[in-house]
Amino acid sequence: MRVPEKRIAVSRRAFLKGSGLAAAGVTALSAGSLMVPAREALAASFTHLGPGVGKTLLVMARDIFPHDKISDRFYMLAIEPYDAAAAKDPALAKLIGDGIAQLDALATAQFGKPYAEVPTETERLTLLYTIEHGAFFQKIKGDMVTGFYNNKAVWPLFGEEGSSWEKGGYVDRGFDDLDWLPKA
Repeated sequence: MRVPEKRIAVSRRAFLKGSGLAAAGVTALSAGSLMVPAREALAASFTHLGPGVGKTLLVMARDIFPHDKISDRFYMLAIEPYDAAAAKDPALAKLIGDGIAQLDALATAQFGKPYAEVPTETERLTLLYTIEHGAFFQKIKGDMVTGFYNNKAVWPLFGEEGSSWEKGGYVDRGFDDLDWLPKA
């Protein structure tokens, strides 16, 4: 007795969709070895201080002011001025260089790798707590407050609409919808 052959019916659309996804996957895998990780690409803009310093400052900025939904590029906008400023100010270049050297030495002693390569934020924070009262940490933290939070491109990501006076003020634009205030 002959057993009928089971055939799997695949529509043309399903076949094309599947083969397209497979081709995209193969392309991504082959291009993956050529792609530079995002932090290294952003840090490459540090021509005077060097990409290693740029990457460390970027990781440090994210650890001091953590916002998981904010892209690295916004943090980079806040720390990029250090490269140009350090080119003109040897004292600043020394402060940053010495500070990062100290941070990397602490990280290497405790975790066996430089600060920017320490895998978890919790581990990196222990290192930052060690240097938090020093001039280097205070300089980065102080500049980040204004450099990061004064960037108008970041405001919408926090739900801030910006100035309201040119739009008639806050009273007519939702100020009166505060449900947590008692009604008069």
